[in-house]
Amino acid sequence: MLSKEYITELKHRENGDISDLISSQQDIRNIIFILESLGRLPENFDPDFLYKLLKHNHPQVRLNAVKNIGKLNGKSDAKSLVELYKKETDTNVRREIVSSIGRQRKMENKSLLFYFLKDKDPKIVCQSIRGLLIFEKDKDVEEHLRPLINHQNEMIRTVIYKEYFAKEKKTKDFLPHAQTYDFLKNVVINADVLEALRVVPDESVHLTFTSPPYYNARDYSIYPSYKDYLEFLEKVFIETHRVTKEGRFLIVNTSPIIIPRISRAHSSKRYAIPFDLHPYLVKNGWEFIDDIIWLKPEASVKNRVGGFMQHRKPLGYKPNSVTEYLMVYRKSTEKLLDWNIRSYDYGTVKKSKVADGYETTNVWKIDPCFDKVHSAVFPVELCKRVIQYYSYEGDLIFDPFGGSGTVGRTAKALDRLFFLTEKEAKYFEYMKSKVKTQNLFDEKKTKFLTLEQFKKEAIK
Repeated sequence: MLSKEYITELKHRENGDISDLISSQQDIRNIIFILESLGRLPENFDPDFLYKLLKHNHPQVRLNAVKNIGKLNGKSDAKSLVELYKKETDTNVRREIVSSIGRQRKMENKSLLFYFLKDKDPKIVCQSIRGLLIFEKDKDVEEHLRPLINHQNEMIRTVIYKEYFAKEKKTKDFLPHAQTYDFLKNVVINADVLEALRVVPDESVHLTFTSPPYYNARDYSIYPSYKDYLEFLEKVFIETHRVTKEGRFLIVNTSPIIIPRISRAHSSKRYAIPFDLHPYLVKNGWEFIDDIIWLKPEASVKNRVGGFMQHRKPLGYKPNSVTEYLMVYRKSTEKLLDWNIRSYDYGTVKKSKVADGYETTNVWKIDPCFDKVHSAVFPVELCKRVIQYYSYEGDLIFDPFGGSGTVGRTAKALDRLFFLTEKEAKYFEYMKSKVKTQNLFDEKKTKFLTLEQFKKEAIK
């Protein structure tokens, strides 16, 4: 019976027992198991049988043969691998060939890696780049790689930009990454968000969580056209991008909406806001990370399927909309998440760890909230999850469309800071009234300001 232990024993023998074992196998699965179980190869390992397997008719056998050839500590025969590459049809085998040659770290293999840069498969090009980048400060390598900044593939452009074109930001005028400006802490501004953001310095906000006004679906959100609506949101999120700390998150809660028909002689119009807004965000420096589905009980939403339930006629089906989207974006950066995490001291990281019971899927089952004053209120549980999952204690949480202030209330309860803007005076006053009635905000720490008052605070 084949076992990893038995294969490990055989590979340390010098008499080619592994080769004989493979030759005796009739079942392809056994050959693959043997090759996958070889692990690290000893110095005296005889690889001849591996090169013979490069001609095997099964691609998985060829793939594992190439992988093991790549483990030969720079002693592998690149010529045999290139010959296979030129006639190989299996994508994974071709990629592994390039990887194996790159892992040899041989100067004489540079020309082969340059050759692979011309491949149409972006992953092969990336493997070639990876193999070439080990030759630091090599002028020949740089001359071949720098032009790839114009490559049609975005992943390749990103790698080349980071290696050769990215410049460190001049952060001497910015606060440390984990900090923000005092005049933004626990503040609610009664002003148009674009006007308010002009006062806010770059790199001030750690997390933005918001639900934009729906296109012409509420009395407080009237726009001349859907295009005007999207372009307005684009301006807001361009400014939000500017004030967001490097590599930090934006979560936008939206859903498709219906504009009712004028009469029975006309059709209603449905707008796919999350999907139409997405290209604007990506174009302006937000990297898409995740889509989270907010699932609501069917009894809590408007009944659209009633007519269909009566006639059951095809084409007339309209399901009840029980979901909304939380689209998760990150401000584009060449730095990894670890850099962001290391910006915090040990105590903050420890206190901010998410407790057991966190959501493990991208479908969040949360009941909606209803309010007499505001028709679109965030549930506290929704805010709580977003703030806990995407920020640390002491971070500044921004909501450009403050509404009833749930983001601010939840941020404070979770030992975060908040900065809200709200254009509508009735919602601004509503938040102020909540201070005494429900302790929405800590009166000693929260400032409710007009735009002019906010500007004065900013220059103190």
